Order: sequence, then C-alpha cells, then structure tokens
Amino acid sequence: MTESKPSQITLLGATGSIGVSTLDVISRHTERYQIHALTANTSVEAMEKLCIRWSPAYAVMSDETSAKELSERLQNSDVETQVLAGEAGLLRVVQHEDVDCVVAAIVGAAGLVPTLAAASAGKRILLANKEALVMSGKLFVDTAKENDAVLMPVDSEHNAIFQCLPNCLTSHHSSVKITNQNTKAGIERIWLTASGGPFREYSADQLHDVTPEQAVNHPNWDMGKKISVDSATLMNKGLELIEAYWLFDMDIANIDVVVHPQSVIHSMVTYTDGSVLAQLGNPDMRTPIAHALAWPERIESGVEPLNIFDVAKLDFERPDLDRFPCLRLCYEAIKAGGSATIVLNAANEIAVSAFLDEKIGFTDIAVLIEKTLDEAVMTEDVSSLESILEADRAARIITNNCIAEMH
Repeated sequence: MTESKPSQITLLGATGSIGVSTLDVISRHTERYQIHALTANTSVEAMEKLCIRWSPAYAVMSDETSAKELSERLQNSDVETQVLAGEAGLLRVVQHEDVDCVVAAIVGAAGLVPTLAAASAGKRILLANKEALVMSGKLFVDTAKENDAVLMPVDSEHNAIFQCLPNCLTSHHSSVKITNQNTKAGIERIWLTASGGPFREYSADQLHDVTPEQAVNHPNWDMGKKISVDSATLMNKGLELIEAYWLFDMDIANIDVVVHPQSVIHSMVTYTDGSVLAQLGNPDMRTPIAHALAWPERIESGVEPLNIFDVAKLDFERPDLDRFPCLRLCYEAIKAGGSATIVLNAANEIAVSAFLDEKIGFTDIAVLIEKTLDEAVMTEDVSSLESILEADRAARIITNNCIAEMH
C-alpha cells in the first residue's frame, strides 16, 4: 500500500455479523485502516460501545429516536462522534470526501440507496449487501463503471470466484471491470457452492414443520436471522446467483449451484481447457473481508489455516428444486428480466419476516414469493432508482395482502 495515511472506512451495518468481522480484521491493521463512520439500525447500546472503541467522526442510526439516545449516551464519554439519523445520514457518510472505502453490510433492500450512492461517489465498495445487485443490477454496475468505483465482492462465494479469475481480468480494477471479457479469458462456467443449510436432508413433510428457532441455527456459518432463513430455504443461494450474473457478466445458463455440505470450497470456475479452479478455506467471513480490503495485496485476517487432513473428504450434490423452490424462483426471475428480481427480493423479505414472527410456516415462504411474482405487474424499465423502489413497494403490498388472506 503506497499511501502514507490510513484508508478511511465507512462501515454500513456495523453491529451485524459482517460488521463485527470487518472490525475484527481492521483491528489487526490499524496502521492501514481507520474508521470514519459507523452505521446501525436501532442497536444503540452496541453502537455506543463501538463509538467508544473506534472514535469515528460519524455514527448513523436509522431513526431520530435512536440517534438522540446514542448522542445523549456519548455525551458522557470523551468521544467526539457526530450522530446522524436516517437515509440523509447514510448518504452523507458514504459520499464524504474523506472516505476511501465503503463496506456495504446493511441487510436487505435498506442497503440499496446508500450503496448506490457510494458507487456514484466513486468509492471502493466492499459489497456484502447482495440486494443492491439483485434489485438494481444494471443500474448499479453502470453507475460503478461511470464513476470509476472499485467494486469488491465480500460474499464468500463471489469473493472466491473473483480469486479464481485470471489476472488479465481482475487487474483492470475490480470485479466490475470484468464485463464482456469472459470469452477472451476462456471462462466456461461458474460454480456457486452452497452448504445446503440445516435442512438439506429433510423430507417435504419435515420442512413443513420447521420452526424459526431451527431455521436460524446454521450448521457452518454465523449469520443474522434473515440470512440464516434465506440459507435454509436456499433463497440466499438464489440471490447470490443473481448477484453473480451481474458481477461477472455470465449467461445464467453457465452459472450453476452445487451443494457442498462441508463449506470448504467457496466456489469454482471452469475454463475451456478443462481446468477447474477453486478457492478453499475455513468458513469464516474474515477471509473474504481481508481479501477485499487489501486487494491486490493480502493481509492477515485472524482465520486459522484450513487443515485438509481434518476435512478428510469433500461431498457434492445437485440442489433439489422441488424441496427448495426458492432457488427455482430465482432462476425464473433472472430469465424473466425487468422488475422480476426486485419483486422476488421484496416478497422474500416480507415472507421471511412473517415466518420469524410465526405468522406463516417455513414452506409458505416460497408459496408467498411465487404468488407475488404471479400477481405483480412487471415492468421492463428499471433503469432508475425511482422505478426500482416503486416495484419494490408494490411487491411488498401484494405479499402483505397474501399473508393477510392466509389468516
């Protein structure tokens, strides 16, 4: 790293699992990275501790009430952090001229607007919010290109793919520069690995009776509730499929999901000469975070090296689209184009929330998504943020109505 000053980081979603892992990596390299801003939803107590630990210039809470409480708490400390609220606060800390890098780790559609703003501001973006691409794929990629933003994938699967790509592609700047060069590089197929979630071997009858407590207990990864449920339904893998489609400019017919229960191979790339390159490692998000932070260099992440002898064997199987229809719906939404992936994502967010609140059953999630896709009026033009947010809003209304009809 040639800069004498530490890179200034805005961390969106500081109290979530990605946020915690990011701060752990940064704590090992304080000479290279400095926290400029932290953001959270409403976790005031957690944010107070982070502000005291990191002394950011700004802290942003999702609403005025949480911001006011945090500000009052920090008055009793030596921290001179300015507390902001809402979307305006988020936009300010991602676009700030002092900020070099934005870690986009807000879960769900809420992360779209600030992440898109970071792309408009030409920042280096560590993308952990897959919804930004699921909802606004072409707009997001085009915005990043036009403003010379550096787009680094943090999802373990997309980061693995990025690591398996040839230097002639990745050295152009970042993943967003790969567009339209796949043929020249001889890339034939992308393999997204999936653990299969905690219910990989469940029958259809068993899946019907899954509880929220069971669904949030992932066997390999430490994740938030929403992402854990998405992993259990394989929706998470479907969203990653859509993300890979936009990140790596591959025809959807050349992107496959493979169930790999050990979660040791994080993804693979097949080349026309028959080579298959894979990235392996322990299932710990600090590895892709460290890679994305320091690329093209590598830094220590705090993750133990993979012990191949402990792993002993690697298993692979095809995903069952009958038992896990969410993945099928994602394939169909990509092929449909237009606003279909926006509708799919919105319906899933509402359905997962209803499941966690015990208003619907586990298998109802896919049913609600499919109903919403059937009922929504699809639009071809999703080239503006306004059209994207309108499609998202309309889909949420439909899903909520479908839930109401179930009771």
